[in-house]
Amino acid sequence: MIDKQIFLKGSVIAAGALAGAAAVAGCGGSSDATSGASGARGAGGGPQLSLVAYSTPQTAYDALIPRYQQTPSGRRVRFSESYGASGAQSRAVDSGQPADVVAFSTTPDVTRLAKDGIVSSDWDANLHHGIVSDSVVVLVVRKGDPKHITGWDDLIKPGVDVITPNPSTSGSARWNILAAYGAELKEGRTPAQAQSYLKTLLAKHVSVQDSSGRAALQTFTGGKGDVLISYESEAIAARQKGIALDYMVPKQTILIETPIAVTSKSSHQSRAKAFVSWLWTPAAQAIWAQHGYRPVVASVLERFASEFPAPPQLFTVGFLGGWTSVVKTFFAPSTGVVTKIEQAAGVPTASS
Repeated sequence: MIDKQIFLKGSVIAAGALAGAAAVAGCGGSSDATSGASGARGAGGGPQLSLVAYSTPQTAYDALIPRYQQTPSGRRVRFSESYGASGAQSRAVDSGQPADVVAFSTTPDVTRLAKDGIVSSDWDANLHHGIVSDSVVVLVVRKGDPKHITGWDDLIKPGVDVITPNPSTSGSARWNILAAYGAELKEGRTPAQAQSYLKTLLAKHVSVQDSSGRAALQTFTGGKGDVLISYESEAIAARQKGIALDYMVPKQTILIETPIAVTSKSSHQSRAKAFVSWLWTPAAQAIWAQHGYRPVVASVLERFASEFPAPPQLFTVGFLGGWTSVVKTFFAPSTGVVTKIEQAAGVPTASS
């Protein structure tokens, strides 16, 4: 068994700590060491939009926002940005952190805000159901794949050290876990067998659980672990930066659908909606693709089809029953399957 070394880099577990972090409007209350808050991006005295997002698409927004500011609707619009673990970012906004636009890893991180009136209940009533970009869960390995990782079953072989974030804070972690579970079902195994696989994976082979997908990538590229379970977009971005790693898209994997919404309390509603709408234009979707994300606009995805091949047994969260069922079954604070596995293994968990 691998010695368990759990990192929740600055994760906010106590509710009081979360509330205190959320009060820091300029920094955004995100709860991991890789989170970032920028100063106002853009010149002039125009309106400033606050974007609160999960950690991994920061480099994409670094390209998207300047491009938007060159459009007629984006001129003179300035941006402040906060990036961090998706669940922690959502809870921070729910606790009062100012935001005009929220962009998270999972739909429940938005519906939490809709339930509390911070986001409109019809936030997903558009052609793309509020999903601004897609990705898939992949297995990232050392250059040359020295452990000969070819699929999910290899992750629980003796001596294989796996890195994945903590599902109590990270949307990436939840996608990773659901991908692993669903892959077992696609292989013809029963739900009980798939849950047993998760227990073996998380309790015996995962050695580090950072608070976000970005932090997990940093841990892996820093030399820890044999395999990183991650977004395809993260693996592509790392290779674009010259980091020596390989990755494989498993035969069975899940489609990651990342939502975006305008908050109801935004003082710049029309500006925020214009920005979000622009993110679905072909120009913006091409930028998403160039930064490793699968476009949600069909015509743009077709242009980049050779770069984003469809996995043979790709499935969605709907295959597992949908988000309401998934959260209750796997991630409920005291009764979830994964929550119990984590607690038994001594991994810190937080309420969702």
